[in-house]
Amino acid sequence: MHEPTPAAPEDPVSLQGPTLFDWEFATDPYPAYAWLREHAPVHRTKLPSGVEAWLVTRYADARQALADQRLSKNPAHHAEPAHAKGKTGIPGERKAELMTHLLNIDPPDHTRLRRLVSKAFTPRRVAAFTPRVQELTDQLIERFESRGEADLIHEFAFPLPIYAICEMLGVPREDQDDFRDWAGMMIRHGGGPRGGVARAVKQMRAYLGELIHRKRDDLGDDLISDLIRASDHGDHLTEAEATAMAFILLFAGFETTVNLIGNGLHALFANPDQRARLQASLAAGENALLATGVEELLRYDGPVELATWRFATEPFVLGGQDIAAGDPVLVVLAAADRDPERFAEPDTLDLSRSDNQHLGYGHGIHYCLGAPLARLEGQTALASLLMRLPDLELAVPPSDLRWRGGLIMRGLRTLPVRFTPRNT
Repeated sequence: MHEPTPAAPEDPVSLQGPTLFDWEFATDPYPAYAWLREHAPVHRTKLPSGVEAWLVTRYADARQALADQRLSKNPAHHAEPAHAKGKTGIPGERKAELMTHLLNIDPPDHTRLRRLVSKAFTPRRVAAFTPRVQELTDQLIERFESRGEADLIHEFAFPLPIYAICEMLGVPREDQDDFRDWAGMMIRHGGGPRGGVARAVKQMRAYLGELIHRKRDDLGDDLISDLIRASDHGDHLTEAEATAMAFILLFAGFETTVNLIGNGLHALFANPDQRARLQASLAAGENALLATGVEELLRYDGPVELATWRFATEPFVLGGQDIAAGDPVLVVLAAADRDPERFAEPDTLDLSRSDNQHLGYGHGIHYCLGAPLARLEGQTALASLLMRLPDLELAVPPSDLRWRGGLIMRGLRTLPVRFTPRNT
């Protein structure tokens, strides 16, 4: 591990930096992030929403910021007028009264709520869910493997984590397609009808509130039932908190996995030598390269481009820049995970990379709670596709692929593929 070099003060007026957040940037943001790491590692910019924020792009600064208690997750600390606060979170969550979830709160409330749900994602419980994830994976592949073509985002990467997290939460199977529709609207990021995201959030919130009421009379072996039991045993989980918790587990629990699978396949298509290594390893019945490989895919082109919003509670210095109280700070995970000061040959995909403390799922007390489940889904999905459809290939030129807009997540709109049809 190399020691990070101090940020040299630059005159921002004399620097002609890259254009950020346009469609060309969305296709390949890594050259722009490399420029920022070198010239303006903590950089104040105006986002497409009009909100001004600091972008943190170096690994050492990113790790510091992710764990710094002077950076709050609570939007109430935002210095801008109240009307701007709706631009710094999930669209519609404020109107739907879904603000009291893990991505918007600090200790001690964060500590209390995280403790209540952490047992749902223990390695033991996730391991017990492994057969069901494999079953869901196989069922989805069986729907298209006889056709010889598919869109692996809409037909595979998207429904798999939706159905998995619905089952963990305890959403009845007859209602899971409704969740699929709402979730689809939520990740379009402006690609759907005007106001569609806020409507989907409102519908999901109403359903979850009703489901919590129903489950009080019929508790099961699922996460929502566990939240109700915890509340009834004196952990002081309000109904609003329970609803917001279920909402964020669903929202955060599916989009990261959609993008892990989609981005991962995209990276393997672009690096056929690494894909061949992985397929040979899987064919030999080995799983070590699959495990390190998923970690490398998370580092190389991970599903979460920027960590969720943080707000300075007091003035402090980060990366040589003076951060004022109330300033928003966005840690660019995608940039930090390509920092040559931390990772050797960071722009090279190496599925056997062992020194790989990437920030793909964050760091500190807000480290992604569902990371064990996402890893399981990513490993199962990639291994199953590569083994069952070994000649899988892109059905369009790579330049035809389009990436979804949006600030936090990084993912493909579609991933059309072709392969030799299999008889089912």
